[in-house]
Amino acid sequence: MSRLADRVAVVTGAGSGIGLAAARRLTRDGARVVCVDIDADTAGKAAEEVGGLAVQADVTVPDDVARIYATADERFGRIDIALHNAGISPPEDDSILSTGPDAWHRVQQVNLTSVYLCCQAVMPYMRRAGRGSIINVASFVAVMGSATSQISYTASKGGVLAMSRELGVQFAREGIRVNALCPGPVNTPLLRELFASDPERAQRRLVHVPMGRFAEASEIAAAIAFLASDDASFVTASTFLVDGGISAAYTTPL
Repeated sequence: MSRLADRVAVVTGAGSGIGLAAARRLTRDGARVVCVDIDADTAGKAAEEVGGLAVQADVTVPDDVARIYATADERFGRIDIALHNAGISPPEDDSILSTGPDAWHRVQQVNLTSVYLCCQAVMPYMRRAGRGSIINVASFVAVMGSATSQISYTASKGGVLAMSRELGVQFAREGIRVNALCPGPVNTPLLRELFASDPERAQRRLVHVPMGRFAEASEIAAAIAFLASDDASFVTASTFLVDGGISAAYTTPL
């Protein structure tokens, strides 16, 4: 496929999980990919695999974020696609009854503030070009509640969803599309860690997915490739759910 031929994509959190799968898929569809990760080794390995450019950066640090997009523009002369995927879900983020301020602020910084910083930094490059696709990774938890809460994670993803909607509306007439991708539970290292540490809690999640399984990262990457492409030219400010039906289910099949 070549629907993204000659496009330049910046992917944060590209070292593993959804980010790595997205880097692979965007490359397969013809894009040149800038692989951003807080870990220089994983950024380098991802970039080597896809033939892209590695950038080590902490997306919670404004100067680092500015450097990401300046580097991409300097190397390739354009930025067409920005996938803001970096995120955390630490075990200390739990019920509101037990989650302390430090855990709350850490998750908000990585999951929400980083998206604000990245959108702010990439927007001038896309405005200069008069086009672009920004894909901010939110979550199905942004649109529904859970009795097994990760309170800061849920709140951060709700913030990503609301911010993406507003940016999508604000910049629509400048040719810049902004969408919030809302995956359901995905078979990533984060989820496998949850299975290992608390199988009962993980099983309580799985039983609510109508398709009876978690998504593979490659399936989420396929949705990202769609939103990045001209096939999604009339899609902006959307809550783009790729969740196996979980957000629509009242009861699930036996």
